[in-house]
Amino acid sequence: MQALFPSDRDRKLPAFGRKHRGWHLAALLLCATAGLGAAASAAPGTAVGSEDGKYVDAEGSPTYNIAPDGKLDWYTFSGYRRYHSECHVCHGPDGAGSTYAPALADSMKTLNYEQFMTIVVQGRTNVGAGNQKVMPSFGENRNVMCYLDDIYVYLRARGDGALGRVRPEAHDPKPESAKSAEAACMGN
Repeated sequence: MQALFPSDRDRKLPAFGRKHRGWHLAALLLCATAGLGAAASAAPGTAVGSEDGKYVDAEGSPTYNIAPDGKLDWYTFSGYRRYHSECHVCHGPDGAGSTYAPALADSMKTLNYEQFMTIVVQGRTNVGAGNQKVMPSFGENRNVMCYLDDIYVYLRARGDGALGRVRPEAHDPKPESAKSAEAACMGN
């Protein structure tokens, strides 16, 4: 499928990051063919479709699903765990920021999925007013790349105010598809 639908996003990813992107297109096509007219008017971050426990918004970008009782989908919970193992050292607990890295919960209010992926994969340098901020590239870090969508949906939930600054108490079980994708991406 990727050969038929190449994208700049996929060319920027290492091979182990590219092979797990196909579900986005499938979910978007599912939403379009299912006649989900409400999808076009859905609020940003609102899930309009899902496949194997992964949720997408009207634009086909990964998003979160939080039940009324506070129970998270697996991938948002996984994003919480992965964010706190790799990202919070610089960006602070719960995406709240630190003295040397921005609050990602705030950044998610203006970053779309493509921009987020580009920054994480390629890194970024911002220089100005005697202040230099450098985000290193994580494009070769499997502990980030194998869970990039999970980290994105967690931060998106934080940015939308749908998830507070706490460890989520309840979450869906890990889907078999997540287990096999993780094993393949991590090289197990």
